[in-house]
Amino acid sequence: MSALEAWSVSSDDVAPVISVVMPCLNEEATIARCVEKAFCGIERAGLPGEVVVADNGSTDRSVEIAEAGGARVVLVPRRGYGNAYLAGFAAARGRYLVMGDADDTYDFTELSRLITPLQNETHDYVLGSRFRGEILPGAMPWLHQYIGNPVLTWVLNRLFGLRISDAHSGMRAFTCEAYERMQLQSTGMEFASELIVNAAQAGLRITEVPITYYPRGGESKLRSFRDGWRHLRFMLLRSPDWVFLVPGLMLLVFGALLLVALTPGPFPLAGHDWDVHALVLGCLCAILGVQVLTMGLSAKAYSYGRWPDQRDGTILRFYRYFTLERGIVLGIVGFCVGLAINVGILWVWLDRDMGPLDAIRPAVAAATLMIVGTQIFFSSFLLSILDIRTENQLDGSA
Repeated sequence: MSALEAWSVSSDDVAPVISVVMPCLNEEATIARCVEKAFCGIERAGLPGEVVVADNGSTDRSVEIAEAGGARVVLVPRRGYGNAYLAGFAAARGRYLVMGDADDTYDFTELSRLITPLQNETHDYVLGSRFRGEILPGAMPWLHQYIGNPVLTWVLNRLFGLRISDAHSGMRAFTCEAYERMQLQSTGMEFASELIVNAAQAGLRITEVPITYYPRGGESKLRSFRDGWRHLRFMLLRSPDWVFLVPGLMLLVFGALLLVALTPGPFPLAGHDWDVHALVLGCLCAILGVQVLTMGLSAKAYSYGRWPDQRDGTILRFYRYFTLERGIVLGIVGFCVGLAINVGILWVWLDRDMGPLDAIRPAVAAATLMIVGTQIFFSSFLLSILDIRTENQLDGSA
């Protein structure tokens, strides 16, 4: 049962409106304080609530202490930051979901800061920003505070067109409806990145509020480079524009310019005559550019099918004009033009009794056209398989 359904059909006399969900792995030194602060924050908010502790396989007294403090414990045997939260959110019954770590780095007594924008219905998702608030001495390693978090946040903003200050804050709140729309799936530390990326792509109204970040109690579970790479890897996999389309377009344009300029003959530039070697480079760049572009379009179609991005109209515009038949025709035309050039070269060679022939330039251009035409021909079938309009067409609604 989804979190939204659970809240709707709750049989409690007073159904919780706020659910504070915190993952836990061997946090016996801090879990009691976190649960107590969460209930205090719920009381200050003036709404009924609950505390859900998603235990990720603790071997200490964390579960016992959390239950003694009044929390409802959900046992999550599969390890992973994302797994813990997914299980915790699934068990939550509140309309407003508040997340935060169980290491006492976040002050749950101030959760009303995050809840108020949701109550006012001005926003669907509230991010607690440590960088717009205060990071106490010793709370965050120098590497994380001045390099890791700022760099990863900058990359995320750049790739996904956001303007947030703390992409990996562990304290956030959102409505239950917003949670359902995000369709979260990540099981590890990249869950924090998925939360903000999916929220943006789902068109949620996002805001930030300043919070204070405290030194943690107990042993940290973070692994700087491993977890940093997992965040970066996730962001790259979810941004086919920057990984595929931009590099592919640059390669194609650069290669096409070289081919156009050098096919007729050497081209003087910057005191040098650019000749056959640059022509071959243009051929390779054009072929690689088309290959990367078609891979990027396929990746965008696949990505859109799994995580529809309401802000991205590129793939929608592409499929507005693309059809399998048009792709096939374009591929065949490109191949046939290249083949015709090669036939012309062969004709000249035979006319000269198979004697010496200087036709490297047109041969390179012809090979490029034939290879690119073949790429477009077969890629059109893959793009048709991934066609984002297929479901609507089958339903008869488009």
